Amino acid sequence: MTPEQYVQQKAAASGSSFYYAFLFLPPPRRAAITAFYAFCREVDDVVDEVSEPAVASAKLAWWHTEVARAFAGEPSHPVMRALMPSVPAYGLQQEQLQAVIRGCEMDLEQTRYLDFHGLQRYCHLVAGVVGEVSARIFGQSRPETTEYAHKLGLAFQLTNIIRDVGEDAMRGRIYLPVNELQQFDVKAHEILQRKYSDRFAALMRFQAQRAHALYDEALALLPAQDRRAQKPGLMMASIYRTLLREIEGEDFRVLHQRISLTPLRKLWLAWRVQALGRMA
Repeated sequence: MTPEQYVQQKAAASGSSFYYAFLFLPPPRRAAITAFYAFCREVDDVVDEVSEPAVASAKLAWWHTEVARAFAGEPSHPVMRALMPSVPAYGLQQEQLQAVIRGCEMDLEQTRYLDFHGLQRYCHLVAGVVGEVSARIFGQSRPETTEYAHKLGLAFQLTNIIRDVGEDAMRGRIYLPVNELQQFDVKAHEILQRKYSDRFAALMRFQAQRAHALYDEALALLPAQDRRAQKPGLMMASIYRTLLREIEGEDFRVLHQRISLTPLRKLWLAWRVQALGRMA
């Protein structure tokens, strides 16, 4: 299997909303974003799939070294071998990849966040930096597009947090800020035990409203000059925001299930942005 086949398989197997947006890119950009996304999946899977923290920490340390080696001209992992040819074309930086790894390391060190400010630091590393790299690969001409990409990445990550409250609780993690749990009188043990309540629903409505506001702020920041090039990000925004509305429609029943959109619906939402320039 070639490195290119490896990253393609990794991206397709994830079933992520991101994959559907990549399909509409020209081949060189599609190859670059697929390799970068596969890198993000590799390091994220270390945290989600390795049960022993010490082993996961060692694996992430290996990835730090592998990234440094790759930027020194000696990649060994198929993901880095697939990604490195795109680095000069899109101005990708070693520090950006190292930041993503550091974000995953936070999952090994921290399972609670006292407030939204603290959570934002985590989201910056695992989503904001990812948005920044993606914007460069899609085709960025204006510096303001970086701020748009960071804000949109934050909106995506908050949507993920809302969707995955139940799954994260099974791993002993609660990303909802502690002071907001207190504000709505929701106890951590209620989430860990998957207990629904009107208080939990109110807390989740608060989280959803924040995410919607971030989507609006991000879209307002996107310069008109880059709107066409950034269509893949807009496709993802359409898919993710539709998912958020679906979760709202299900009254945030996320503790016992993972609410998702069908592949066909994701593809239709992406096509709608590509063909009509309109988000759902």
